[in-house]
Amino acid sequence: MKLAELDLNKVYTYADYLTWDFKERVELIMGKIFKMSPAPASRHQKLSMDISGQLWNHLRKSKCRVYTAPFDVRLPKKSTDEKDIVSVVQPDISVICDESKVDAKGCLGPPDIVVEILSPGNNALELNNKFDLYQEAGVKEYWIVSPQDNTFQVNTLKDGRYVSSPLLTVGKIVTSTSLPGFSMDLGELFSS
Repeated sequence: MKLAELDLNKVYTYADYLTWDFKERVELIMGKIFKMSPAPASRHQKLSMDISGQLWNHLRKSKCRVYTAPFDVRLPKKSTDEKDIVSVVQPDISVICDESKVDAKGCLGPPDIVVEILSPGNNALELNNKFDLYQEAGVKEYWIVSPQDNTFQVNTLKDGRYVSSPLLTVGKIVTSTSLPGFSMDLGELFSS
């Protein structure tokens, strides 16, 4: 089967997703297929490694774990049955503090923190859908990193809605309400 053979107007489930065997990587957001960008650029990968490394170093003696893409995050609404799950994403970085959410297939349920590093292929619809998806699923923090603009935004879940930080850039320090004591200097992060 090829991606081009699928009806992109149809609603798909995780059960469908498991049957696909094509080269392109895709995500399901509320049942709709979104093609992922081709292999990320080297700067994207360096930022991913730097952020995940800092998170890992901070969390290495805790119960929290850091996972990097490709890593399926299934976000069920009501049922955890594969035929009922319509959202499967592969965030660049996921921080998961509840070990019971991790299984052989990835993560079932919302990570504590999701980090998305933007690529030129990301589109506004995808970003808006992910913002809504992560908010509805209960992801405590959704970090958006733009390598093109050297900006970083932290969206923190409060009373079921995201409160967005201003765009942070060089000279600012990122902290996390979910990870007490964690801080990341954006000057160092974006310097390379």
